Amino acid sequence: MVACLVMPLGAVYEINAGWSLGPGLCDMWTSSDVLCCTASILHLVAIAVDRYWAVTDLNYIQARNPRRIGMLIVAVWLVSLGISLAPQLGWKDPDYLDRIADGTCLVSQDPAYQIFATCATFYLPLLVILFLYWRIFQAARKRIRKRPGTIVQPPRERRGILRLVTRRPREESTAFTITRSTPDHSSISPEKSSSYNGANATQSTTVTPSTVSTTTTTTTTTVTNPSSSHSTSSSKKTRETIESKRERKAAKTLAIITGAFVACWLPFFLVALLRATCEACEPPELIASVFLWLGYFNSTLNPVIYTVFSPEFRQAFKRILCGGSRIIR
Repeated sequence: MVACLVMPLGAVYEINAGWSLGPGLCDMWTSSDVLCCTASILHLVAIAVDRYWAVTDLNYIQARNPRRIGMLIVAVWLVSLGISLAPQLGWKDPDYLDRIADGTCLVSQDPAYQIFATCATFYLPLLVILFLYWRIFQAARKRIRKRPGTIVQPPRERRGILRLVTRRPREESTAFTITRSTPDHSSISPEKSSSYNGANATQSTTVTPSTVSTTTTTTTTTVTNPSSSHSTSSSKKTRETIESKRERKAAKTLAIITGAFVACWLPFFLVALLRATCEACEPPELIASVFLWLGYFNSTLNPVIYTVFSPEFRQAFKRILCGGSRIIR
């Protein structure tokens, strides 16, 4: 939409070195400019929110449906429409028509509107994007570094307890703890050791007398595979290498997305804020034009960035451009 509604009239404006199309087209162009650019930026916020929910809420993927995504998109366009139509509803500066007569077409330069528009369109979304991507990176790093392991513990019973704890890949060991009640015959605590298929095993039996003429016997058997201890150090190094690569890739992706957004839009919004609040800070027209088109370029750059770094976006673009059904994974 930026390329269809905004860039053509912007190119005419630049080539003619002034605005000669009248106030009606100027209103249409500036409103389309604010609408499309605001929607482009707020869609980046919506993508960040969607990714944050997907990373932090395990049930979000199942709960995400076209209706929910549609509501998010509608909210983006409603906010963008409200910001873009505010000048047409009366929030214009007194010099608006005089500026057009002099060959300059700009959105309303009313200081209050400029502060509101720049904050709602860029500065607030920027803070939200930075915060969400930082939380996404933290959650991804925590998930990558989390070591695999399972603990299964059935409910306790009166006559016996069986607990099985298995950890992989740090070591291959299995521990069984069995507690049972038997009549009191002795108060001796013997220890036994044996070998199972070449693996070291230790079996210990503890017998304790009871005040109600029963004996509580606890038997613990631990079997450790000797071959696993030799591969522990190499497995640990391999895992740490994979973890560091994943963290660097995640950090690189988020840095490119956020960096491109800031680099393309920050100069323009700084100039927009200075124009409305500081009369002596008016930049040269060439600099203002370069910053404006740099912001337009971000709308072209975003699909490229997300397509390169996101397999889901690549599949979505393939479905849009080439057709085909959704791939269910």
